[in-house]
Amino acid sequence: MKAYRIETKLTKNGTLILENLPFQAGEAVEIIILERSSQPSESNPYPLQGKVIHYDEPIEPVP
Repeated sequence: MKAYRIETKLTKNGTLILENLPFQAGEAVEIIILERSSQPSESNPYPLQGKVIHYDEPIEPVP
């Protein structure tokens, strides 16, 4: 099953309009509606940026 992501806003009366979908007329589809979070999930999207990385044995195989 392929998934297509479309972001849109509801109209003033609560109607949702989806246009130019990549499907043929009469084709069965499943619709899942998720509320878009207005706040970022994390204050720092790169928590390891600038951290020192140390490898004990970088060329040894992983068990």
